[in-house]
Amino acid sequence: MCTAISFKTKDHYFGRTLDLEYHYNESVVITPRNFSFPFSDKHYALIGIATVIDSYPLYYEASNEKGLSVAGLNFPGNAVFHPVDESKINVAPFEFIPYILTQCANVSEAKALLENVNIADINFRPDLKASPLHWMISDKDESITVESVKEGLRIYNNHVGVLTNNPPFDWHITNLANYINLTAEEPENTFAPSADICTFSKGMGAVGLPGDLSSASRFVRATFTKLNSVCGESEEESVSQFFHILGAVEHTKGTVRLGDEKYEITVYTSCCNTDKGIFYYKTYENPQICAVDMYKENLDSDTLSEYPLKNQLCINFIN
Repeated sequence: MCTAISFKTKDHYFGRTLDLEYHYNESVVITPRNFSFPFSDKHYALIGIATVIDSYPLYYEASNEKGLSVAGLNFPGNAVFHPVDESKINVAPFEFIPYILTQCANVSEAKALLENVNIADINFRPDLKASPLHWMISDKDESITVESVKEGLRIYNNHVGVLTNNPPFDWHITNLANYINLTAEEPENTFAPSADICTFSKGMGAVGLPGDLSSASRFVRATFTKLNSVCGESEEESVSQFFHILGAVEHTKGTVRLGDEKYEITVYTSCCNTDKGIFYYKTYENPQICAVDMYKENLDSDTLSEYPLKNQLCINFIN
């Protein structure tokens, strides 16, 4: 399970948590402009986290040099990938992120590209089945959610810039109405105005904000935290605030038990400055923020650049 957000201060930032019980040998991967995809040879460069198998980057999320970003999040039981349809452009689930990001500079172009797309039930390899995903696509001005379901491809305007997992996206938006009374301010006594009722703690305007780790609750909590976030415009403040927002939905080992001594954790949290092409991340084992700058690589090459995640805890001793 995962949570993704789009966040803007002076620059635009995009990222997510990856909540799983294991690593996939993931790395920060830069795909340069001349890396050959089946659907494109010369294209926009990408940076994000991927597992590289058979020299192919299987991206979990990525941003391109134009500032467009896509994240794929688990959507089991609702994601339906359809048979190949010769009347449409068939895109395999594992191709979806690079298919969009190699060709589109913004959300409007992504919408246009998706008009004739069929998310086809095609596996990367016989031993690597397609993951049941849905996707958030964001630029600095807007976000959409894309879901391939039984009825076909559904595209929703995502005005809150947040995505988690099940149920479908339109349910999450409807569910926000249950929390319409929450506020970051001191609450007003509308329950019994004639009675002398006083708050006894800070933060009581958010009483009722769900605190569990279900995808429905994480959607509400991430939306509330993000939309009430107050942040300066510097890079340091923005990156720090981004990680704090997603910190509100992190999984701690032991809180989500899967049996057989397995626990879902926040394997990593990512944050890309899509204007500068700088990709930040931290992992469960190493909360120090690490960064990879896309523009320090040769973006006109045809070879992937891989930076394995630094999972060793780094402690800064002061004395």
